[in-house]
Amino acid sequence: MVDKETSNHSEVTDFTLVGFRVGPELHILLFLLFLLVYAMILLGNIGMMSIIMNHPRLNTPMYFFLGNLSFIDLFYSSVIAPKAMINFWSESKCISFAGCVTQFFLFALFIVTEGFLLSAMAYDRFIAICNPLLYPVQMSTSFCTQLVAGCYFCGCISSVLQTSMTFTLSFCASRAIDHFYCDGRPLQRISCSDLFVYKTMTFSLSILIILPTIIVIIVSYMYIVSTVLKIPSTEGRKKAFSTCSSHLGVVSVLYGAVFFMYLTPDRFPELSKVASLCYTLVTPMLNPLIYSLRNKDVKEALRKSLKKKIVLFNSFLAVI
Repeated sequence: MVDKETSNHSEVTDFTLVGFRVGPELHILLFLLFLLVYAMILLGNIGMMSIIMNHPRLNTPMYFFLGNLSFIDLFYSSVIAPKAMINFWSESKCISFAGCVTQFFLFALFIVTEGFLLSAMAYDRFIAICNPLLYPVQMSTSFCTQLVAGCYFCGCISSVLQTSMTFTLSFCASRAIDHFYCDGRPLQRISCSDLFVYKTMTFSLSILIILPTIIVIIVSYMYIVSTVLKIPSTEGRKKAFSTCSSHLGVVSVLYGAVFFMYLTPDRFPELSKVASLCYTLVTPMLNPLIYSLRNKDVKEALRKSLKKKIVLFNSFLAVI
């Protein structure tokens, strides 16, 4: 029996990504939509990282975290979008077993890292508003670097565990993954292994990942709200809340999409795909917009960068 299962598993050399179940006439429209969104992700996140690195005024812990958030958004969307766009034109829609493992691993790494990073950003806002005098000491460069390294470490450990548990399953029922990328739930559907232990372990791992990050975010904002409400001036309260509104927006979009995706019944795969689309592509596209539109320092840095480029362009034209 073991030999048979091992044989069945070893036979799986590739998978087929079914993608969206729409007519061929809509493939061009979906391709153009994915291309537009991915182009905005590249422009927004590369632009945000460039602005943060090139403006000394943004050399603070908050923007250090924001730069890492843009880096994560850029890379985990790049794990998904290019392959999805290729499949709109491909007849076979195949992805190799190794490619599926790699995509699953990298996406799990970056999405979990982002969850921990958002909790670190909530803690940063808590210290900035509730203990402003101690902020430069507590949020030192070395401590911020350690926090970000810890986020990547947790993401890597989680990804190794998820990937090893998922791809030790036997896939002997079918090779057609009813999704537009390699994800855990659609891979479960095509497995002929007993999933009780797997589901128990993945659920426990999800709790260990989500619960601490949610608790840190909620507790941080409970203290923040309590502190802000004690500020006597309306202008002071508005300024304090404005520093947190962008982060709250990003947290709401990401966790809202993730919860919606995993609370959607398994019998509605198309609905799950739409929810997945929200946090794989829409969230990385919106994050730079949320921070740039809600943040005066970023808008000022962007204005200076554009002004400098216009001056250089005019000088170039004058030389010609």
